[in-house]
Amino acid sequence: MVEETLTIVVDRDIEDLIPNFMRNRQREVEALLSAYAQSDLGQLQQISHRMRGVGESYGFTTISLLGKDIEEAAKRSNLHAIEPLLQRYAEFLSKVRVVYH
Repeated sequence: MVEETLTIVVDRDIEDLIPNFMRNRQREVEALLSAYAQSDLGQLQQISHRMRGVGESYGFTTISLLGKDIEEAAKRSNLHAIEPLLQRYAEFLSKVRVVYH
């Protein structure tokens, strides 16, 4: 079975920042899952708002888009909509491969 990867092209100028960026995203998923398990909509909103800003600035549009969707669902108190978004985020991070240009 071949593992699917998602390639993200990042500017070589920020190459040294990406390993820490990715570690922070993994911690972010853990924090989101913890907040979700506690039905902490405020925390979900706060974390996902940060996702919106940081993703795009590093070339990870998907992170920003997922952050937007999670934040909006949290604002509407729609936990049911948040669960699949968290799964997509975790899956995205597990499949992403960064290349530099």
